[in-house]
Amino acid sequence: MAMKKPYSSSSILFHQLPPLILISILILCFSQESVSSLNNNNTNLEFRQPAAAVVSSLRLARIQKHLHNINKPPLFTIQSPDGDVIDCVHKTKQPAFDHPLLKFHKIQRVPPEMPKGMMRMAAETEDSSSNSSRGVRQTWHEKGRRCPKGTVPVRRSTLHDVLRSKSLYDFGKKKSRYTPAAAAAARRPDAPDVVSGNGHEHAIAYTTASGEVYGAKATINVWDPSIEVVNEFSLSQIWVLSGSFDGSDLNSIEAGWQVSPELYGDSRPRLFTYWTSDAYQATGCYNLLCSGFIQTNSRIAIGAAISPVSSTGGSQYDVTILIWKDPKLGNWWMGFGDSTLVGYWPTELFTHLADRATMVEWGGEIVNSRANGEHTSTQMGSGHFAEDGFSKASYFRNLEIVDSDNSLSSARDISTLAENTNCYNIKNSYNNEWGTHFYYGGPGKSPQCT
Repeated sequence: MAMKKPYSSSSILFHQLPPLILISILILCFSQESVSSLNNNNTNLEFRQPAAAVVSSLRLARIQKHLHNINKPPLFTIQSPDGDVIDCVHKTKQPAFDHPLLKFHKIQRVPPEMPKGMMRMAAETEDSSSNSSRGVRQTWHEKGRRCPKGTVPVRRSTLHDVLRSKSLYDFGKKKSRYTPAAAAAARRPDAPDVVSGNGHEHAIAYTTASGEVYGAKATINVWDPSIEVVNEFSLSQIWVLSGSFDGSDLNSIEAGWQVSPELYGDSRPRLFTYWTSDAYQATGCYNLLCSGFIQTNSRIAIGAAISPVSSTGGSQYDVTILIWKDPKLGNWWMGFGDSTLVGYWPTELFTHLADRATMVEWGGEIVNSRANGEHTSTQMGSGHFAEDGFSKASYFRNLEIVDSDNSLSSARDISTLAENTNCYNIKNSYNNEWGTHFYYGGPGKSPQCT
């Protein structure tokens, strides 16, 4: 359902209520706990939404103020079949421009210079033979709705979205102790202990050659891995990194797909982005949940569900992600599919990435909270180990990097890392059709993974 007005008359009245009355209504509306069921791979994951009745009026007021800041007034609203509300916000009013470093930033109107070899590679991989795969779409497009020209689609955040998070400060952020896998490997020889100590486990490939990196690209198989508990997630992404791996100035730009019940309230795979300029401490966030990323596309909603998903022994679906530094103006752009520009991270946001990247990672990550004192059964990728191969194990194909000449080339000098191969593993290879590629993933908890 589409609405031409951003709010109904009752919604406008609601927003005009005095704060104390508004808080009382919120407490009344959310005093009963609601139970949501997450259906994933025929497994029902039930979790309780936090009840506002047990939340202080001061915290509710802070949450409402935050939601007011990030949910910009839309010119048009689209109700997605999956329950999401997509607000079409004027491009100059999007959350990015609340960032103090972007107050006077002008949206880049000159198209970025695409990496050399981009169209050639797209043509070569357009028609696969025996290992056939297809692209995906976003769920909110199913009824043919689109945001008008001059606006950008923003997934609306809700009170329950925030209440599922540990705190308002943590909403939309990775934990500050989080360390990218290969970054930890570069810092310490006993990488598994370092990386898994904060509950994050990986199966990743990463660049080992020293030198300048200006971007990365890959095509990522899309699945809907099952999640054991609400505060765990499973994702598959690209990391573009620079800075000190053992300090507080690590810069990271990230994009891919993830299943995160805590962040989104369901078990659907969703397109996501992330950025930080201080090792996940105070800067950056997922998607558009804080100021920073500037969206330029009116058809792609970051944080929205993608479909269809791959099935074991059946059709395979994937998404192509490209992140690269525009040699013209220095901004880091994101491409989706073969030729769709989504938007960019302004160079002003970064310190080390203002110049270049020094490492790229591709792969999967899960959170293992050991809720019952045992390893989680949260799946990575498809839930199959790498050796199960095509149509069973999840894959990354056509791994490429962008060099100082803004040219794409196959990522040949890579290493792989998996902390616990009894739970999740990775196997890389090379051929003419898929270039550098790998299969990865696993089921988590099993007799061998405890």
